[in-house]
Amino acid sequence: MKICVFCSANWQIDPDFFTKAEELGRWAAKNGHSIVFGGHDAGLMHNVSKAAHEAGGQVIGVVPRVIERMGKLSPYLDVHIPTEDLTDRKQLMMDQSDAFVVLPGGIGTLDELFTVVAAATLDYHHKPVVLYNMKGFWDSLVACLDDLHSRGVTRKHWRSYIQVVNTLEELEGALS
Repeated sequence: MKICVFCSANWQIDPDFFTKAEELGRWAAKNGHSIVFGGHDAGLMHNVSKAAHEAGGQVIGVVPRVIERMGKLSPYLDVHIPTEDLTDRKQLMMDQSDAFVVLPGGIGTLDELFTVVAAATLDYHHKPVVLYNMKGFWDSLVACLDDLHSRGVTRKHWRSYIQVVNTLEELEGALS
């Protein structure tokens, strides 16, 4: 399976998130899964790709040229797919992946999550989308989504499209 990982490219976040990202990368590689990610060399992106690569897994980077021009390309890519912009990047990541795992991240990560989920609501795909809620990181987003649903602005319950897990073991189950 090709598992797309959306996550932070920042270093100034909870150190436990780095440990859990590494565990995910190693688990994916040891179970024959590839990692698809944004190709950046920083933050959780760096850790998950490095761990997967070093454990013998395939790492696929879908990288906007601007990241390459900034000199921020991950050194752990087995497959490098350059893109012109973020819109192309998200489409190629959706096309390349069998499932999506969302680790802690910011605006870019939310953009990727909601692009993938919006596509699922319109039946463009039926691939699993999993929020990995490390240490309750996504609790406020879950509350926001529950609020949107209670106000009637979502077609179906958001949990029809997004699974929330708190551990690697739960993540394994969500992807099996």
